Amino acid sequence: MKKSIALLLLSLTILIHTVRAQEDHRECGSATHYAEMLQNNPVFANNRQLIEQQTAQFAQQHSHATRTVKIIPVVVHVVYNTTLQNISDAQINSQIAVLNADFRKLNVDQANTPAAFAPLAADCEIQFVLAQRDPNGNATNGITRTYSTTTSWPVNDQMKNSATGGANPWPAADYLNIWVCKLSGSNLGYAQFPGGPAATDGVVIATKAFGTIPGSGLSAVYNKGRTATHEIGHWLNLFHIWGDDGGSCNGTDLVNDTPNQGNYNVGCPAFPHVSCSNDPNGDMFMNFMDYSNDACMNLFTAGQKARMDAVLAVGGSRESLLSSLGGTPPPPPVCDVPVNVNASSITETEATISWDAAAGSVSYELQYKESTATVWTSVNSTSTSAVLSNLSNNTTYDYQIRTNCALGQSAFSTVNNFTTLAPPPPPVLCTDSYEPNDARLTSPLINVDVDIHSMIGTVGDADYYKFNTTGSAPKFKITLTDLPDDYDVRLFSPRGLLLGSGTNGGTTNESITYNGANVGGTFYVSVSGYNGAFSSAACYKLHIETSANNLRSEEMIADESKAEIITYPNPAQGEFNANIHLSAAGEMHARIYNSLGQTVMTQSYEGVAGFNTIQMNTMGMPNGFYLLELNYGDEHRVQKFVVEK
Repeated sequence: MKKSIALLLLSLTILIHTVRAQEDHRECGSATHYAEMLQNNPVFANNRQLIEQQTAQFAQQHSHATRTVKIIPVVVHVVYNTTLQNISDAQINSQIAVLNADFRKLNVDQANTPAAFAPLAADCEIQFVLAQRDPNGNATNGITRTYSTTTSWPVNDQMKNSATGGANPWPAADYLNIWVCKLSGSNLGYAQFPGGPAATDGVVIATKAFGTIPGSGLSAVYNKGRTATHEIGHWLNLFHIWGDDGGSCNGTDLVNDTPNQGNYNVGCPAFPHVSCSNDPNGDMFMNFMDYSNDACMNLFTAGQKARMDAVLAVGGSRESLLSSLGGTPPPPPVCDVPVNVNASSITETEATISWDAAAGSVSYELQYKESTATVWTSVNSTSTSAVLSNLSNNTTYDYQIRTNCALGQSAFSTVNNFTTLAPPPPPVLCTDSYEPNDARLTSPLINVDVDIHSMIGTVGDADYYKFNTTGSAPKFKITLTDLPDDYDVRLFSPRGLLLGSGTNGGTTNESITYNGANVGGTFYVSVSGYNGAFSSAACYKLHIETSANNLRSEEMIADESKAEIITYPNPAQGEFNANIHLSAAGEMHARIYNSLGQTVMTQSYEGVAGFNTIQMNTMGMPNGFYLLELNYGDEHRVQKFVVEK
């Protein structure tokens, strides 16, 4: 747009017209952002005058644009709140491909440029590459990802600062920083013009307008990556093609080969679209610096290229980018990066980090931080492990390690993380704890027809109780419920004879019904964990119901794998084995009776808490049925078996 406006009036003109334009269209926030910086930042305003002076001098000294391809390293900061906003690497690569096509005049749709404007279209000879080297010299894919609780961002640069929930920029002298996030309102993006603070320098693009892969939340008309092309144009010192004058035909974009036009264009106008008496060819609505739909944009002009060349030339405000090492991979490390880096022995406040020894190592530098923090803490170690102490409980930590060698350091290993344990819950207090009550002789007397709440708190723990019945209510039923694990219940006579068992599998309730003829007395009941089962976090409930009449039995048939005595082989042919689970260690006596009640064998064993196996030889026994009786303490159990040779 070839208007002649004195340089000293440029800032005021842009400020006035930008604010007017933003009142009725907020799709691109660059003009508003530019005006606010001119008004609020005197350093920026002064820098802008110097940049425009340098641009004018560059145009006088260079009769044609440069013919050197300029490489600009790019880092894309994905700041997301939802999974959909956390766009894929493929989506990012699709956007870089669009930028390289548009700025190199390799875009297929350049064929749609009207013949009247085609000679003005320029190869800007700018190529964008995702960074391969980060500011610390480590290899990178040029993408950072930051979760934020912010659901949408206004045009206020807060997404550029980790302190406000965003992602910090990489050095602006070496990288083009692009932030991709959900912008509030109808804004598709905005850029910081050259001359602004390094801490906020770069381009912001709305997630819905970044990249070209469909099905990833893209806008229906801003789906070809042209928003990034447009905003990077601003970042390289291009103004809107209509001059941000609100349609007055008095604005300027300081480019001679773009026609003067009244206001921005939207949608896809038909050629020619005449305004400001610019017939016969009308507006250059297909220029990347207009507001047309993505599908209708296809060119930069030679004049626009010259302005971009100026900021990248010697003495230009973005000259340093062309000597940046960010676009080249780092050299091979002088020593190996540690591998098999793992966290173990994690507690509430400590963790051990270990790794494999690296060839040529002198020592190692381990650094760690809370995942939400930005500052690392370093620990040096001459061994292949280090203990991190004084950590916060229930907190996720990031960690990485590098090798210190005689000639330098390796790159850091990939960032891993671990989470410290949460504080343990307060101990469970059961209302009826009678410990120690691990044997029948230490069993406390409990009341019938009330609930007993107690705990099997350790491996091998067992709870014994005794209770009294009367002649008026001699029948009783024992129920064991609220089981946290596989618990069993057993009933013993006043003399310690096993009368019944409840041995269902898993956490199924247990019950024993006793309708025997008696006139009352003292009975015993035990609760124990099957095969060492226990819970230090939950109580069981034991209830003994008494009655004058027979009680209905709801017992289930016990699982064979949980028989009181497991014998094998059965029938026995020689060596005979018996397995039994004891609640506590002690002397155990075995006796075998024949069908006439005669004792045919006795043996004694030292039993251990848990499962015990005893062996006996039946070679001298005639074929027939036998009873094996096992006695330990004041309890005994009986199991039938067969001898068959």
